Amino acid sequence: MMEGVATDSSTSTSSEKPRRPRRTRMTGAERREQLLDIGRTLFAAKGFEGTSVEEIAAKAGVSKPVVYEHFGGKEGLYAVVVDREMRQLLDMVTGALTAGHPRELLEQAAFALLDYIESYTDGFRILVRDSPVAQSTGTFASLISDIATQVEDILGTEFKNRGFDAKLAPLYAQALVGMVALTGQWWLDARKPKKAEVAAHLVNLAWHGLDGMEQKPRLIGHRKS
Repeated sequence: MMEGVATDSSTSTSSEKPRRPRRTRMTGAERREQLLDIGRTLFAAKGFEGTSVEEIAAKAGVSKPVVYEHFGGKEGLYAVVVDREMRQLLDMVTGALTAGHPRELLEQAAFALLDYIESYTDGFRILVRDSPVAQSTGTFASLISDIATQVEDILGTEFKNRGFDAKLAPLYAQALVGMVALTGQWWLDARKPKKAEVAAHLVNLAWHGLDGMEQKPRLIGHRKS
């Protein structure tokens, strides 16, 4: 037996360098989605002006030309992010407006917006920010107007049933949706009270305001025009 000459198999392999795992190459679609996710996070945290193509590329582990190849630049990336968020919010609100009692429809609309803020916080931060690019790709105000158009039809029917002028439905729709949207902006950071309680208070103000409406509202102050 040659005890002193025994070979230690672990010693013979210890000097071998561990193989690096092969990096999986992303497809064009996967890279595009990665850049959109990174851009969305940075735009929400820093705004359009505070985010650079260099930073987006660095976070993605690619060179700047890759960003330009997919979106033509920061503006193109931002436009796609905004468009996606607008469609997501609009789909959630309009999808929530199912058949039911008018008061329940108000609750559904309020919950839909608050659900979006809770689940897509970064997206909502992007939508409510001001930026030059937003003027060409759509603004939060224009999105609210789109949602109000959906509410308009519901209010128009309700106005007719109560003997009110249905032509005023667009005005009331803008007022109601605007109230919920502005409250949502406040709740974005406050997060108190809880979502259901916020929705209840919004509907309380809106519904009881509508319930006690005058057919011909009058001004009681000295100014009449």
